[in-house]
Amino acid sequence: MSEIYNGMWQRLGLNLEAHHELLKTLGVFYSDIYLSQKDRPKAMEYFDFVMSEVHGLRIQELQEAKANGRRVIGTFCVFVPEELILAVDGVCIGLCAGAEVGIYQAEQYLPRNTCSLIKSFFGFKLAGLCPFTNSCDLVIGETTCDGKKKAYEIFGGFQPVYVMEVPQTKSEAAHRLYESEVVRLKDHLEAVSGKKITVKALNQAIRLVNRRRRGLQRLNRLRFASPAPVSGLDALLVNQVAFYDDPVRVTEAIERLCDEIEDRIKANQGVKPVGAKRILVSGCPMAIPNWKIPMIVEQAGAVIVGEESCVGERHTKNTVKEDLTDLNDILHAIARRYMQIDCATFTPNEERMDHIIELVRKTEAQGVIHYAIQFCQPYTIEAKRVEERLRLEGIQYLRIETDYSLQDLEALKTRIEAFLETL
Repeated sequence: MSEIYNGMWQRLGLNLEAHHELLKTLGVFYSDIYLSQKDRPKAMEYFDFVMSEVHGLRIQELQEAKANGRRVIGTFCVFVPEELILAVDGVCIGLCAGAEVGIYQAEQYLPRNTCSLIKSFFGFKLAGLCPFTNSCDLVIGETTCDGKKKAYEIFGGFQPVYVMEVPQTKSEAAHRLYESEVVRLKDHLEAVSGKKITVKALNQAIRLVNRRRRGLQRLNRLRFASPAPVSGLDALLVNQVAFYDDPVRVTEAIERLCDEIEDRIKANQGVKPVGAKRILVSGCPMAIPNWKIPMIVEQAGAVIVGEESCVGERHTKNTVKEDLTDLNDILHAIARRYMQIDCATFTPNEERMDHIIELVRKTEAQGVIHYAIQFCQPYTIEAKRVEERLRLEGIQYLRIETDYSLQDLEALKTRIEAFLETL
């Protein structure tokens, strides 16, 4: 890949030597974790290809889009309405990073006790290792947590940043605030792109994003089957790739995968034997290549049957009302949909507790692993309430706090394997 894309990476200001080493390491890591799996659906080959070109073909497509006058917009959170970006003919790219990269550079600006997700996106940028960020005409941040909203102030010194305010409650006043932020973002995207958002364009964008959500919802429902027809690792990868791949192309790939999985279910074909322990993972998002916890769980013989996270059910479970004819009504519908997200930044957050229990019942999970990134205050603090609710329901629970490093790999293996033995 490097010989083909070196010129493009150089023009994007990447550190070529360090970037080559990153891709080499990522390739080995991916092969060891993903390509070593047995009896994967054939349709996963598309996602393997996307990963083989993770910084290549997709980045080339972004440069071609920019050359054709389109704006590339990066986001870090599921609270940013992708529909608005697509409605100005923009390209929406998820920028969350899941690797311990550029930490020294990041800690020149951020406290050491900042969560790995924030330090990682800083590190990738400052170490010259992220062609996605460097391709962006605009990065949209959001005020979900204190760490991110203050980090965006600093990040704005390296990249054009726009910050969208996200309220912390679900009151009617909070709904009005968020809807006003949707309108403000619409106005800003129109100014950046030079294109007016029309009812037709916005409805087209809504239908496209809804179609992808429905495909991912279908994938999640198919995972309820026993034996599990697809691994948790593969399902996670599909959700991760959906954040930055072309929305039409990835949706078609998801639908092909679901068709194949339906055939596997009819044939009683699973990736794990009947009786394999079924686990629901709840908590913080897992961005590429943060596969540490799923890898440990599934290499221990269990199977992950659902993710209550932003890279999972929290991102896909609701759709926007389609084919409204008034622009203000459409913006209102978008705001209402996004305010249904049950992120731990909200208080109170009983919706999330109910959602976890609902997922446990639907997936027939035998236990829940609550995963939180170290120093992520919303999820590490809310983990206690999750634990109390699960214990009331008689559901087995393991709480894990970790970062992006692999230094605690053996300790986590011991804890997770011991937890699985109790189920």
